[in-house]
Amino acid sequence: MASVRDIARVSVRPSTNFHRRIKWMEGRTRNVARTRTGSISSCLVSNEKQKSAPTVSTDKLPLSTKTKEIIEREKRVLVGTYDRAPVLFVRGEGCKLYDVDGREYIDMAAGIAVNSLGHGDADWLKAVVEQANTLAHISNVYYSEAQVALAEHLVDSSFADRVFFANSGTEANEAAIKFSRKFQRYSRVSEEPLATEFISFSNSFHGRTMGALALTSKENYRLPFEPVMPGVTFIEYGNIEAAKKAIVPGKTAAVFVEPIQGEGGIHSATKEFLHTLRASCNDAGTLLVFDEVQCGLGRTGYLWAHKAYDVVPDMMTLAKPLAGGLPIGVVLTTKRVAAAISPGDHGSTFAGSPLVCHAALTVLKKIQEPSFLAGVTKKGLYLKELLSHKLSSNPHMKEVRGLGLIVGVELDVAASPLVDACRDEGLVVLTAGKGNVVRLVPPLIISEKELEQAAEIILRCLPSLDLAMA
Repeated sequence: MASVRDIARVSVRPSTNFHRRIKWMEGRTRNVARTRTGSISSCLVSNEKQKSAPTVSTDKLPLSTKTKEIIEREKRVLVGTYDRAPVLFVRGEGCKLYDVDGREYIDMAAGIAVNSLGHGDADWLKAVVEQANTLAHISNVYYSEAQVALAEHLVDSSFADRVFFANSGTEANEAAIKFSRKFQRYSRVSEEPLATEFISFSNSFHGRTMGALALTSKENYRLPFEPVMPGVTFIEYGNIEAAKKAIVPGKTAAVFVEPIQGEGGIHSATKEFLHTLRASCNDAGTLLVFDEVQCGLGRTGYLWAHKAYDVVPDMMTLAKPLAGGLPIGVVLTTKRVAAAISPGDHGSTFAGSPLVCHAALTVLKKIQEPSFLAGVTKKGLYLKELLSHKLSSNPHMKEVRGLGLIVGVELDVAASPLVDACRDEGLVVLTAGKGNVVRLVPPLIISEKELEQAAEIILRCLPSLDLAMA
């Protein structure tokens, strides 16, 4: 059976059907601080000689006094959990970011797939100000109209009957873990063994708290904190036979899977794989949980990523893009699962605040418009075609893959030198997988012109991969 990945993937080969000339917007100027002897200009040119033999400087952009100051202040007061890029962003507009020195960057990271409507969306800003002027927080001791309105819209727009609000993706997955265990206890016939274990997959990422971390496959994330939650079995992503054998009645409480893996390297499931998980879970009395924290809410060109596969889960977790930059996490669940949950079983002080929910409702309504989603699909196909056309001749290129605007460029070497070089030239991108994948998850509002500019910068920075190996 053909997979969504097979259908959506553009193979890495030269394209012959377009010759778009790339150039910066008329009147757009670059800050003089970016210009330096021997460096690549961040202006995009169409000169064939320059395109065929790009050069890249080994020099790094000098840090400004203000950036150095913030870096030093941060070291004195924050726990060192982040290996930050040496840049201080102070402003965003649409799909552009601006650092403290006024340099402009194309944002192809979107705050790790969070800023779905870009920076400073007028409708989002209006919703935030409107609610902040009225009521920002009351806790979950009381009723909230904004919370109910968002939940109603989520239910109307999905498979779900009930909604639970959290503050992040890892919190949403923690809640889904607890709900799975409680459901198995609630639905068990007294003589049956109690199913308490979980299945997750290779290349998975579900969060950094102790339960979600236990479902995350990367050992370097888990080992420093073991023992984490016991009872998790990892099997190969996409391995149908292994999945069938691993899902056991009276043992497996739930299966957690990302329809498209983001952090793991932009790997897409096949329809057959997800359908097999659904059937096996049904047979075993096991819950199927889709983690759409990164791939959900329009990023694939579908409102929910699993809609491309025609498979319905028992629960689905959401977070990153829903509130347009404000912290939110969501568990969508069927009535059958929700019936197992009682008052006091789980909760959160901040989750589902009026401020966040009102902003999230605005984001959801904009993204679910058919024309908006169609635009994401079109731009995603165009981005993969651009990358395939421009990068195919580079020996480090292995594959361009993804669906909609969650795209990965797999290399045969570490991607970090390319990511760093792109940032120096005005493009923000991420790594993924084992560090050998360039992850592109721009705001969903990005234009084709900005995608062209981004692809050209990546092309011009490819020599950084060889320089790093020299």
